[in-house]
Amino acid sequence: QVQLRESGGGLVQDGASLRLSCAASGGTPSNYVLGWFRQAPGKEREFVAAIVYNAMSTAYADSVKGRFTISRDNARNTVYLQMNSLTPDDTAAYYCAAKFRGAQEWPYWGQGTQVTVSS
Repeated sequence: QVQLRESGGGLVQDGASLRLSCAASGGTPSNYVLGWFRQAPGKEREFVAAIVYNAMSTAYADSVKGRFTISRDNARNTVYLQMNSLTPDDTAAYYCAAKFRGAQEWPYWGQGTQVTVSS
């Protein structure tokens, strides 16, 4: 079992930056991929970014490429999402997730942290 706890959300203005953190516990960190998803009101949950254990491979949604950066500190078992040039369209609940390498499904989820970008 992997437990995930996000932090770092908040209310910011258009164009601002914010960094989300997700502390993971349980499981064997080298066995899983960590990622971020988000869900805006009235919309489906969508993929934002993901990173493998050795950080040699990352993936991003087109909507955040060039603005968001995912990173991972394996010594702290923590994944970060640095979000720059935020816009109101980035307003959503952001969720940290984990899945095993090679798997399609993401079975482990955090409780979410709210990011609100005001115009």
